Amino acid sequence: MTGYHHPIVEQMPAAPMLIAILTDIHANREAFTACLAHAEERRAQRYAFLGDLVGYGADPAWVVDTVMAYVAQGAIAVQGNHDAAVAQASGKSMNAKAREVVDWTRSQLGREQLDFLDRLPLTQEAGECLFVHATAAEPRSWEYITGTLEAVKSMHATDRRVSFCGHVHQPALYNLSPTGKVSAFVPSGDSSIPLGTQRHWLVLPGSVGQPRDGNPAACYALYDDATHELIYFRVPYDHDAAAEKIRAAGLPASIGDRLQQGR
Repeated sequence: MTGYHHPIVEQMPAAPMLIAILTDIHANREAFTACLAHAEERRAQRYAFLGDLVGYGADPAWVVDTVMAYVAQGAIAVQGNHDAAVAQASGKSMNAKAREVVDWTRSQLGREQLDFLDRLPLTQEAGECLFVHATAAEPRSWEYITGTLEAVKSMHATDRRVSFCGHVHQPALYNLSPTGKVSAFVPSGDSSIPLGTQRHWLVLPGSVGQPRDGNPAACYALYDDATHELIYFRVPYDHDAAAEKIRAAGLPASIGDRLQQGR
């Protein structure tokens, strides 16, 4: 796997009308199942997975197999830093607990699953949209978009009007006006926002498998590329069961505690 050349950008066909954006699943089967069911109920026509399929959670094989099945049916998927660490080598910048889970995760996956994670592109494009785990500016740097400075740098790095990014684990929305004015918005609960076509937008859907904004409910978003409407959703799931699986696997108990606290 180490000799594989990672594509930076993969061009995809134009997106269909309604796309579900899910990121930072982190091997959380319970949260992922709940979000997929929620999106299906709302008639999502395509799915995009913004990386970090694995890491932290206790069900990496099931999550990777599920995403592989969706990709085989036309879904978009990009690589996250935990995916890269599992497929290649533990990330040096990760803390000790994260590295411990990365090593455990690698032992849970077969060659086909590891190859899938290793081959994921860093970015993909579809119509007016860019999909990336961290930032369009330097996808391999895994920089966090935590404010307007990083958001503007990422928006300037692509000619796509709407960028979807993960990595931060908290929902947020940035926009850049034709005059260069930047605005930020933090959605609360289930929020519907029209993405005006005269602006550039950067969307952080929040994390499916490990929210960190004090709300343990899973996060994901739906984007309608016909009406340009973005909807953020919070989806309750059995986080106690997911946390217990983490402890039962012998992984750090504090990771399970975070699921229950939304931290």
